[in-house]
Amino acid sequence: MIRDGGAQVPASATDTRLAVCAALAESMIDAVWLVDATSLRIVAANTAAGALLGTGAHDLIGRGALELAATPEDLCFWAEAVDGVTEGIESETFVSRFDGSTLPVLRRVRRIDDGHGPLYVVALRDRSAQQRIERALEDSSAELAATLESTADGILVTDLSGRVRHCNQRFASMWGVPPELLFKRDDDALFDWMRRSVTDPGAYMRRLADIDEATMLHATDVLRLHSGRVIERVTLPQCSRGRPIGRVYSFRDISERVEAGERIELLSHHDPLTGLANRRRLSDRLALALAMAQRDGTCFGVLHINLDRFKHINDTLGQAVGDQVLVDAARRLGGCVRQVDTLARLGGDEFVLIAHQADAGGAEAAAQRLSEALTQPFTLGGLSFTVTASIGIALYPKHGTSVDELVRHADAAMHEVKVAGRAGWRFHQDRRVPTDGDARSRLLLDHAMRQGLPQQRFRLHYQPQIDLASGEVIGAEALLRWRDPALGEVSPGVFIPVAEESGFIIALGEWVLHRAAEQAAAWHARGLSLCVALNVSALQFRQAGFVEGVARVLHSTGLPGHLLELELTESILIQDAEDTLSRLHELARLGVKMAIDDFGTGYSSLGYLKRLPIDRLKIDRSFVDGLPGDASDAGIVNAIVSFGRALQLKVIAEGVETEAQRAFLEAAGCDEFQGFLVSPALEPAAFEALLGGFAPGRASLRRVK
Repeated sequence: MIRDGGAQVPASATDTRLAVCAALAESMIDAVWLVDATSLRIVAANTAAGALLGTGAHDLIGRGALELAATPEDLCFWAEAVDGVTEGIESETFVSRFDGSTLPVLRRVRRIDDGHGPLYVVALRDRSAQQRIERALEDSSAELAATLESTADGILVTDLSGRVRHCNQRFASMWGVPPELLFKRDDDALFDWMRRSVTDPGAYMRRLADIDEATMLHATDVLRLHSGRVIERVTLPQCSRGRPIGRVYSFRDISERVEAGERIELLSHHDPLTGLANRRRLSDRLALALAMAQRDGTCFGVLHINLDRFKHINDTLGQAVGDQVLVDAARRLGGCVRQVDTLARLGGDEFVLIAHQADAGGAEAAAQRLSEALTQPFTLGGLSFTVTASIGIALYPKHGTSVDELVRHADAAMHEVKVAGRAGWRFHQDRRVPTDGDARSRLLLDHAMRQGLPQQRFRLHYQPQIDLASGEVIGAEALLRWRDPALGEVSPGVFIPVAEESGFIIALGEWVLHRAAEQAAAWHARGLSLCVALNVSALQFRQAGFVEGVARVLHSTGLPGHLLELELTESILIQDAEDTLSRLHELARLGVKMAIDDFGTGYSSLGYLKRLPIDRLKIDRSFVDGLPGDASDAGIVNAIVSFGRALQLKVIAEGVETEAQRAFLEAAGCDEFQGFLVSPALEPAAFEALLGGFAPGRASLRRVK
């Protein structure tokens, strides 16, 4: 064997082929050796092969290829090579070095045969440096991934064409991206998911288009997702060597921060108990309403709403129940106003409504809706009770041209409703309410009443009458109410005396008789047989055809006579005694019941009263107000009850407002009562709602016990 250059070749002259191959291998950069296909021994190798394996090229000659195999793949390959069933291989593998270590290589094996016998040419390239670079890249990539995952923000990195290069799990979690969508690596599907996740997809896509057009744009946006999250998105360009290569989107969940800010904003402008606008918000809205009205030449209304006898609720049921009543009342009031209007709570039981672009008719309609919203009974802690409201109305510019003036006039009108008996509304009056000494105002009031009757400005409310022993509703008193477009809600104490003086009380009385009888008949037809009581004025009672008129009403309505009760004052009974007695007996033959109203305030003879076909005595509220503490009132009430019992008459007390009054009357032997303790006078629908759920015929209100 001779040395040729650095390669070891056989000495046989006949093996020129191997020498040529060895010389060719030496000229190659890669490590190369030749393996005899039959014996699988190395027959030639170049210097690079020796250096690769940590030895000299001559040490490789004669060695078996299997000795250098370091993987199962190589063992299989050379086993198949013996049988001639393999042609070649090209793969990344390892070789065993002479010091026992292994070396990663790129290996190519080819079988050649030039007619003198097959050979395998094995070419190897050291992959150590490449593997170190790849490992460094993998480490760098892992470090980048770990960095992305360790941040509190969601990160999405794209190239300039919009393809996704990186994203972290925080991003996927924040956007609720399904895991399978990430595994697919489908960028279009991912972006579509994000588009569908925002509450305003159109604005979201338009903003992305703006970002795409500006490669170096720095932007911060706030996104709201259907999940309820509020996300802050910061967009920054990604640059390498001073040139943009993509974009980095960072997403931060700011839901709690936004919620806290909104809560602060809410508390600064809204009442914490009811959620309505507060005084500060109301002031801003009033200023805006005033500016708009001045600009457009329109009008608006300010309605001051105050719950009636709310202090009584707080004192008797406690502040917790009182707060719940305020919350429920605010909900009801808020549910009946228009979206353009503003309802605010000033504090306590006071509310204000701004009715935008509302004239007198619109403001009155708003007041009607507000009152009706409170007609349904409140039920809290197993107790049911009714809450009413007094409402004052001021209109711009009729009742004021400044915010302070409008609020002041609406408040004043509300207090006038309180004085007039509560549970109503009225407009601010530039002129005072008519009094007995104001002839001109009384003339105007009489004219307004005569206009109001055909225009259906009058209505009847009904106050339930309760049996003290059983707690059952046994009747209702019909009470007249009048609302004038200019005067607002006018108290019966104001207009009834004027009507009596002018004689208009006759027309009013006939109207009341017909309406009350029609309502009682309607209830009777539905199985609710309640006796309806109504007041009869002296002038009406003295009319020649009064009894015949009552008979006609009973006939036309089909109302049984015992379901109608006429309340007469003692002053009526003591005038023209014989004629009065005759009329009363005629009414009794019709089956109509009769009661003496305000008993104890007149001076009638008890002997005379004994002759009258009277069914009930009615204790005037002036004697009830002082119960049970006022000894004089207590003595008078006991005397009236004893007198009624002696004459076998029912005794009913009016104006009962407290449980203490009710308990005293029950202990005294009084039969029935009515008053705000149970309910104020209500419209028919509200009265029926008060009785809702009770058995037909008689409705039980044992809650007043």
